[in-house]
Amino acid sequence: MAGGKRAGDRSSEPTRARGSGRTLALHALGITVTVVAWGYLVWMAIDLGRAARDDGSGVAWLLLALACLGAIACLFIGLLLGGSALRLLAGANGSPTDQPPRPTGGKRAAR
Repeated sequence: MAGGKRAGDRSSEPTRARGSGRTLALHALGITVTVVAWGYLVWMAIDLGRAARDDGSGVAWLLLALACLGAIACLFIGLLLGGSALRLLAGANGSPTDQPPRPTGGKRAAR
């Protein structure tokens, strides 16, 4: 084992994160919930837009703005969860730990 302040434990086989299947399932559930909520908020914003245009009341415009902000937030959270789920999948199939370890030292030690 290489010595040094920052030398970590190097095992020969990569370890799989415990409970990664459960974590992936929770990400999939979160993505599903946020996409369904996004769809409902968009549908509600369309109806509120029609009502605001016909009535012209300030409350309908306020609710329309809130529904639009909620839809934006749901879509953003869903995309964040999707990216995180993709990182989990990439880590389970092929990660940078499959590469051989870098030699110790660097450019200066190689001279």
